[in-house]
Amino acid sequence: MSTEPSNLKAALWMGGWLALMLTMTVAGREATRELDVFQIMEMRSVIGMLLLYPVIRMAGGLRSVRTAMLPRHVGRNVVHYGAQFAWFYALAMIPIAQLVSIEFTMPIWTAILAAAFLGERINGWKIAAIVLGLIGVAIIVRPGAGSLDVGQLFALFAAIGFGISVALVKSLTRHDSVPTIIFWMLVVQSVLGIAPALAVWQWPSLTVMPWIVVIGFCGTYSHYCMARAMLHADATTVVPMDFLRVPLSALLAWLVYQEGIDFYTVVGAVLILAGNSLNLKQGGTARIRPN
Repeated sequence: MSTEPSNLKAALWMGGWLALMLTMTVAGREATRELDVFQIMEMRSVIGMLLLYPVIRMAGGLRSVRTAMLPRHVGRNVVHYGAQFAWFYALAMIPIAQLVSIEFTMPIWTAILAAAFLGERINGWKIAAIVLGLIGVAIIVRPGAGSLDVGQLFALFAAIGFGISVALVKSLTRHDSVPTIIFWMLVVQSVLGIAPALAVWQWPSLTVMPWIVVIGFCGTYSHYCMARAMLHADATTVVPMDFLRVPLSALLAWLVYQEGIDFYTVVGAVLILAGNSLNLKQGGTARIRPN
């Protein structure tokens, strides 16, 4: 599939991704107070399918989501399912700003995979943007300040898995539409999750149910926004835009949960914003060569 390159359009779609991911962070924290992660993920996929149906219908119905890339969809979503489980698990264990900061080792894996398997070029500007962002993340996390706990290890596993998933999404946009990619994400992950979800199932209370609906909506349409952004720019251009989620998550955690924002978080956020601005200003829009 071919779409006009545009860093501006990619940035706008990534703005939608950011808003939805920040909302889902709060919804996920609230839902994990009552429900098991496996159940949350299964309900997210089923509800997401219902919410995606109007988009599929407008695109031409189920015929529009046929794919010749089913094995790649399955592989991508097996990895993403594991990463998503690790992310929700870590969300219940460590501060939000720390979780999101560790998650931002993801661009390392995305950049390497995109260059190795998708034919993307990593120019000097992209390298500088990624390096600045990761230095900012390292300042926020300060890994030398103490030993990693289980929540941090789960967050790191999620970052690696999301990096692989992002690279695979980019490769899928060559062949399939965005609704097709999201449809198969929901189908595959619903099948993967049904057995473990039933093993821990409990009926959600009226208090937590709205949070589950929010997770379903944000989880579905955040990926729609990410996939749309991938249509307009390389993965190594799109992903560093997501660095903004680190300072925004720290601010959100402070406002909602009174989690402190220290000097290191401020310094790290400034570096992340600098790298993000550099990437948007200088990042190339070279397209991946079609197969």
